[in-house]
This record gives sequence, C-alpha cells and structure tokens, in this order.
Amino acid sequence: MDCIVFGESSRWRDGQLWFSDWGAGRVYSVAADGTPTVEAEVASFPMCIDFLPDGRLLVVSSANRQLLRREPDGSLVPYVDLAPVSTKPWNDIVVDAAGKAYVNSIGFDFPGEEFAPGIVVLVTPDGKVIPVADGLAFPNGMAITADGSTLIVAESYAEQLTAYDIADDGTLSDRRVWATTPGEHPDGICLDATGAVWYADVGNQHCVRVREGGEVLATVEFDRGAFACALSRGADPKLFVVGQNWGGPDAVGGATGQVVAFPAPASGGGHP
Repeated sequence: MDCIVFGESSRWRDGQLWFSDWGAGRVYSVAADGTPTVEAEVASFPMCIDFLPDGRLLVVSSANRQLLRREPDGSLVPYVDLAPVSTKPWNDIVVDAAGKAYVNSIGFDFPGEEFAPGIVVLVTPDGKVIPVADGLAFPNGMAITADGSTLIVAESYAEQLTAYDIADDGTLSDRRVWATTPGEHPDGICLDATGAVWYADVGNQHCVRVREGGEVLATVEFDRGAFACALSRGADPKLFVVGQNWGGPDAVGGATGQVVAFPAPASGGGHP
C-alpha cells in the first residue's frame, strides 16, 4: 500500500495488518491483496492503536489527551482521560492478554520544547490510570512478552530497549537495559515467536532484529524512514514495515508513506 501521509503504529489482528495514518487522521486495516479499509477517523498526531482482548480497538488521541474505544457499531467513545497525569503528547500503547493497557508520553512537546523525560502509565480494565515508569528518554514503541512477564520499551533518545518486570497487578519493577542499539534510535517495535525484537529506525531507514543482550540477528533495508513494524502470525511469516520520507517534523509533506512486506524468519509473538 502506498500514498500514506504519515504511517505509524502497525498491528497484526485476525489475519490482517492494521496501522494509523497520522497525517490523514485515519486507522486502516489492509487485506491480503492490499485493499485498505478505513476503520476509524481521529484527528490526532500521534494516534497509536492496539486492541482489547474482546477485539475492540483502542486509539490514543494525543490531541485531546484521551484514550478512545471503538464500539461494535463503529462509534468511538472515551475510554479514559489521560490529561490529569500529563498534558504532554501521548504516544504508543500496548495491551496485555487481560486487558491492561500501557500508554507512554514522551514528556515534552516535540518539536520546539526542550527535552524532558517521558513516562508510562497503566490503564486498568476498570478505568484507573496509574503511573508505573518514569525517566524515559523519548519512549516510543512498546511490547509485552508472550508470557506477560516483561514490558519492553524503545527509548529512542537513549539508543536502547529497556525492560521491566510486570507484576500481577500490572505495576512495573526491575528496570534494566534489554539491548543497547548504539547509533540507532528505535521507534516502533514488535516481538517474534523466538523472543527476539524487531525495531524500526527512521534515520537509518531500516528495521533490525535483535536478541536480548543486543546481538543483531538480521537487518531489513528500507528506502525511506522506517517508523513501525509488525509481524504476521502463522505460516509464511511476513514483517510489515510502515514508513515515509522524513526531513524532520517541519518538513512533512506529500503522501510518501508505504507499507511493505518482507519475508521474516519467525512469526509474531507476544503483544501487540
């Protein structure tokens, strides 16, 4: 698929790729033949997505600091208000098998404002918003391991993937470096069935597969900035890369975004 204004937040769900076009304010699903369907429209930048266990879509509407939920009839309703915790831009989201959602805020207005550390909050199924991590250097993509025990966060400015243990109540502990990525700025991430992480890198125009500890297992080159990636599930796995030409936040223009599928050595694992 091409002619995307600003593609991000790729997800695999029920045999289809989903992603957000932040520039167009739309959430798409994409059929196997490349046919897109508009699943939701939200005028927000960022606008990341994931799914509750019952299949309902959650959308981070950063413009009004809310998390929205799509109902079975397609309507969007407020899920929780994030503004009481932070009025800075909210970014990525990942939901575990029990419906606990983790949402991060980068901590400062980008671009234009001096850097400040970001946070992660836990959104419980009954609607509580609980800060669970702070001091993150531009938190971006997040993923939860298949056993639900570990949250991995891409810290773009720190050039690393950071991990936390997840307690039964969803709180986080034992912050540690899962993998360093020197010279790289990981953005969107996904886990595969072997426990390796793929991360997208905008400036280096590629996606990289790494093992815990930092060993690089594979690299997929892209011809434009790679913002997010997702893996299909099952036989014949594919890595879907979402990206566009990038000259900085003040130079976004045209519709240069694409979704491209590459063969992958292992199918998707964990969440999202």
